[in-house]
Amino acid sequence: MRIAIYPGTFDPVTNGHLDILVRAKELFDEVFIAVAADSKKTPLFTLGERMELLLESTKDMPNVSVRVFEGLTVEFARQCGAIAILRGLRALSDFEYEFQLALMNKKIAPDIETIFLMTQSEFSFISSSAIKWASSLHAGVSDFVPVHVEKALIAKNSRLRTDLHDED
Repeated sequence: MRIAIYPGTFDPVTNGHLDILVRAKELFDEVFIAVAADSKKTPLFTLGERMELLLESTKDMPNVSVRVFEGLTVEFARQCGAIAILRGLRALSDFEYEFQLALMNKKIAPDIETIFLMTQSEFSFISSSAIKWASSLHAGVSDFVPVHVEKALIAKNSRLRTDLHDED
């Protein structure tokens, strides 16, 4: 079986992420979405919430599963029996960072390839950070995320505003 992992924080999962995943699942027998538990980022959604959003987003993708990982991505790939790490590229600005990661991973695990997939042009400007920011300012983000993710963003932002007002 050809197995790939698709690592990230997915905070939250976007239509760009799903675009990469839909195409990747046709290239591999199995794709594990590898949700980073120990990211340097400060996520808006808890690990459990990110898992739930991904599970809902991929429920109709039989050869896709969601897993949590800690530590080195290449070590997790080995544990899964993966032959590839999938990375999405939106623009040239992503490439330098992703290229450095791929070279580091190749040095650590020469048997695991990094596969870069370009997002479709309609998703090339989408980032989880931009979506969180726009949503926090009450902008509709339905073009960028699945409906259930937009609802989760609205609910999360509402709770955060309530918590801020309670502190006043």
